[in-house]
Amino acid sequence: MQTTRKPPVAPVDEFTGLSAARFGLYVHFPYCLSKCPYCDFASTAAKVVPEERYATAIVRELRWRVSTWGLAGREVQSIFFGGGTPSLWHPRFVGQVLEEVSKQLHLPAQTEITLEANPGAADAERFAGYRAAGVNRLSMGVQSFDLGTLKALGRAHDGAMAVRAYEQARQAGFDNLSMDFIYGVQGQTTQQVMADAKQAAALGSEHLSAYALTLDRESLAEEVPLAKQLARGEVTLPPDDEVVAMQRAVSEAYGAAGLERYEISNYSKPGYHSRHNSLYWTGGEYLALGVGATGFVHTPTGPLRYSNQRSAEKYLCEAGAPALDGLTASLEPLSAEALFEERVAMGLRLTNGIDLAAVCKAFGQDLSKRALTIRHLMSQGMAGERDGRLQLTGRGLDVHSAIAARLM
Repeated sequence: MQTTRKPPVAPVDEFTGLSAARFGLYVHFPYCLSKCPYCDFASTAAKVVPEERYATAIVRELRWRVSTWGLAGREVQSIFFGGGTPSLWHPRFVGQVLEEVSKQLHLPAQTEITLEANPGAADAERFAGYRAAGVNRLSMGVQSFDLGTLKALGRAHDGAMAVRAYEQARQAGFDNLSMDFIYGVQGQTTQQVMADAKQAAALGSEHLSAYALTLDRESLAEEVPLAKQLARGEVTLPPDDEVVAMQRAVSEAYGAAGLERYEISNYSKPGYHSRHNSLYWTGGEYLALGVGATGFVHTPTGPLRYSNQRSAEKYLCEAGAPALDGLTASLEPLSAEALFEERVAMGLRLTNGIDLAAVCKAFGQDLSKRALTIRHLMSQGMAGERDGRLQLTGRGLDVHSAIAARLM
């Protein structure tokens, strides 16, 4: 299905040339019907979800953080409801949160407002309600159309349900849709990944994401069941060379459908890249609310990164207390060096790359110390330069983390 809607306009980041929100809001909804065996997000399976109580807690945290850090009236260019399964939250509570955001902060009509949705039938029935509440972009966690892959990932839906949910989202008025997929799953083949990618592209989404399954204990926030099974030898993931072949199959299928790879794992039609996710990759600020949420803001005392309690019950208890300080699990002041390292690591995820000279100047780093590394990367076909920006090639993106570490 083609759309005639014009993509939203956002500020352009000076270091990457990519339009992205500069200040955003992330709202984490931690509840799920069941916990996926690969998921390390702050989420919990619940038969009964405390929807109203959680909305009240989010509103209290929003008011407190805005007041504490003097953020009243800041313009919010993107909002993202993530999870967990935010599509378990009744639209009236999503609307309640958005109404409070508009009171505390400046919420322009063109703000990108995304909600993650499960493609289950019960969630699809709510799509019209989310659209009426102000959500203008859906991100659907499809993961695969293949039943075997979905079972391996512990997902309850099937491919037909995912397609139905996509069609219902269109009927509900969403003309900006994204779908997420996972490859590198136990038992999965490159042919199955290619089939998923071709079917996804054929549907006509404005945005598609494809992530390699990661079960490395060092990179996980918590040890998930699938990682334990892998460590015990009960499951085997595809070898690295096959995972690389899967990624290239995805890129080929999406590219043939007119979707541009603008970040390691993300593809979009022109102008439809995720403004909220681009905020993370380009060093923007983001206020984060809810269980386990991590935010980054420039406060009167300097730049801070903070994380909330990962326990849903503890978060709700602290949100009901007279003082809300207990919501925060960690608070970290960030140095110029830490900001530089994050800017390099995140910016190089983008195919548009970064203006490394400008980034070094902004954070007091010496570009000349990195000149030899840059020349070596270019000679090896790992990187190139365009319009003054250092850009990783496809080969370079495959080993992004190692390259970013060398440039730091």
